[in-house]
Amino acid sequence: MTARILVVDDVPANVKLLEARLLAEYFDVLTAADGYQALAICERNQVDLILLDVMMPGLDGFEVCARLKASSKTSHIPVVMVTALDQPADRVRGLKAGADDFLTKPVNDLQLISRVKSLLRLKTLSDELRIRAETAETMGIDDLLRAGEGRPEEAGQILLVDGRANSQERIIKALKPIADVTAISDPQAALFEAAENAFELVIVNANFDDYDPLRLCSQFRSLERTRFLPILIITEQGADDMVIRALDLGVNDYIVRPVDPNELVARGLTQIRRKRFNDRLRASVKQTIELAVTDPLTGLNNRRYLDNHLKVLFNRSMARGRPLSVLITDIDRFKQVNDTHGHDAGDEVLKEFANRIRSTVRGADLACRYGGEEFVVVMPDTSPEVAAAVAERLRASVESIPFGLKSAGQELKVTASFGISSRLSSVITPDQLMKQADLALYEAKNTGRNRVVAAAA
Repeated sequence: MTARILVVDDVPANVKLLEARLLAEYFDVLTAADGYQALAICERNQVDLILLDVMMPGLDGFEVCARLKASSKTSHIPVVMVTALDQPADRVRGLKAGADDFLTKPVNDLQLISRVKSLLRLKTLSDELRIRAETAETMGIDDLLRAGEGRPEEAGQILLVDGRANSQERIIKALKPIADVTAISDPQAALFEAAENAFELVIVNANFDDYDPLRLCSQFRSLERTRFLPILIITEQGADDMVIRALDLGVNDYIVRPVDPNELVARGLTQIRRKRFNDRLRASVKQTIELAVTDPLTGLNNRRYLDNHLKVLFNRSMARGRPLSVLITDIDRFKQVNDTHGHDAGDEVLKEFANRIRSTVRGADLACRYGGEEFVVVMPDTSPEVAAAVAERLRASVESIPFGLKSAGQELKVTASFGISSRLSSVITPDQLMKQADLALYEAKNTGRNRVVAAAA
């Protein structure tokens, strides 16, 4: 895992110590001697995580963290406060400023590296979503970031997995101001409960006499429906090995007993806020990308998606030495359909044609509406002979079964022409591959239509 980490501390010896530990794990390390310098570095450079001292002259760590989280440019960067302060009130203050976690000096090497790696994994996921959103250019990232700040307006939905009734009562009482808590004593029942309901945080209290709580955490991460559900684990003081293993499994946060209610609330709010932000971003990304890359009439991918994804498939084919074939098909005399029966009938033909493409090609194939009555199918790991067989099967399907026109109350005979090309040693770009298929389609049109023509080797 490579990442750029900023170490901020006004004591050179502390900086050197942390720098050496991180360099040994092959991280790229930047350093700053005070809060102002740290803010300037974050403005100029891509930073993936910040290790921030609290007690510094000028701007202290709390103020630096608050400024970082208030800016849309830096609010997504995880901040770990490294401090000699170990009182719950100090941790709560840092969490309210936006800190993602605390490490107490002297820093335990294993906790440092495991916590850094855990936060970086979470940041990678959020970065992926943010980059996709920015690429789509159909949503305001600043608005989304602001929506994730502060206290959630609605009560959170928390699942508490705790084997003891008395601790359940204390935790539910502490969380009552911010969340509705469902408490379950049976870990396996809790797994099913989490999979069936829309929880925003799971708290696992590691107080079971005959059950390993990390097994439950691992199961949460292995299920599709709970993979992105934040997990906070409550451990005994000094249970460093459990904390390290939990973070490696993908647990988001931890708190040690005796549990300070204020710290529990602050950490719970942090996880709920992050979950809501990522959920909203993920939903927006999915919706906008679907709109951006899908043809609204047929539901197939559009040309924009083809132009981008064909490059990926072509490069993968080149790197792996695997075949790649492209099929371009065009509905014969489609203009006559529109002129004779109207554009509504033409749309029906296009939609039915797309359905027949779907029923013929594999799930791994990329089917797109290229424009008008022209469609493209990209077939990874497919030889010219297999591509020709697929095209012939689709041609026969189109010719043999009439297209029903509900708008005109009749059936229509339709045929289509097909051009095929495959990646050979002489084809070194996706554009060449498409050009050869297009030329083959042109030949099919000029030699009688309703036929399959393969590009010459």
